[in-house]
Amino acid sequence: MRAGRLLSLLLLLQARGRMTAPELAAELEVSVRTVYRDVESLSAAGVPVYADRGPAGGYQLLGGFRTKLTGLTGDEAESLFAGIPGDAAAELGLGSVLAAAQVKLLAALPPELRSRAGRIRERFHLDAPSWFREVESSEHLAALAEAVWNQQVVEVRYEPWGREEVTRVLEPYGLVLKTGVWYVAARVDGDFRSYRVGRIRSLTRHPDHFERAADFDLAGYWASWAENYRARLFHSEAVVRLSPLARDLVPYYLGPHAARALRETAGPPDEHGWVRATLPIETPTHARMEFFRFGPDLEVLEPAELRELMVRSAAEVTRLYADGPGESSG
Repeated sequence: MRAGRLLSLLLLLQARGRMTAPELAAELEVSVRTVYRDVESLSAAGVPVYADRGPAGGYQLLGGFRTKLTGLTGDEAESLFAGIPGDAAAELGLGSVLAAAQVKLLAALPPELRSRAGRIRERFHLDAPSWFREVESSEHLAALAEAVWNQQVVEVRYEPWGREEVTRVLEPYGLVLKTGVWYVAARVDGDFRSYRVGRIRSLTRHPDHFERAADFDLAGYWASWAENYRARLFHSEAVVRLSPLARDLVPYYLGPHAARALRETAGPPDEHGWVRATLPIETPTHARMEFFRFGPDLEVLEPAELRELMVRSAAEVTRLYADGPGESSG
């Protein structure tokens, strides 16, 4: 888009000072003739572009001139309006800041880019949480975000799943929002670990500050941690039979990893459309709760421990309903 190119040309002159027409043409990947036309358009719009003639000449902005918008292209401006969930910003204590930034950005954008940004906000909305799941909130998230920003050491009381509370001193490096759940990536005793923010029961900020490791990459760390977490989480397997309905429900009930395993291990369907497949599980107890959601559309074949657990659980459910409403002794 021409408006985006004009903005890029202006920012190049602002950042680098004097540049020749061939240099600008190479940076913008256009012809020198196009640069001449674009400079004329900027001048006509009131931008003080000065041209020096001769072999050492070039274009430059008159001293002191600065644009109000620094470094945003049209696509980048669109991403600001489309890519930041307002509720997530509010949880971080940045809701009003984001709203003010968007207003200022709209005011600074040229009319064409302003219109494009407005259309993006009208047509696209990012809803981070997964279906049937609310965003997990935490009273300590805003304070933790401030500690991340200020590189401030924090002490937390943390409740791991199924275990007693522990106290940890963290150097918080970054926050990650995963399907409505916040995690903090932190360095603890020299090692990087991840903690679910919703399980932090108390947080105290220390006066001490820490130096970030120069080579730490939050996105790369999270991808590696998530992959290792999946490997630790699903350390067993179950052989099951699934009806056509159960096969359709696997992605929704069991998630993408089970869905991928189903695609990779499912055998040919029998005369009734049922298939045999191998699915990853955490533990037999956890798998029993997950598989019971399928009702009679999923049968566990192996391991024997899980199949026996399903049989006992089915018998208990049958007895519960056979005794009549409220009559079971448990």
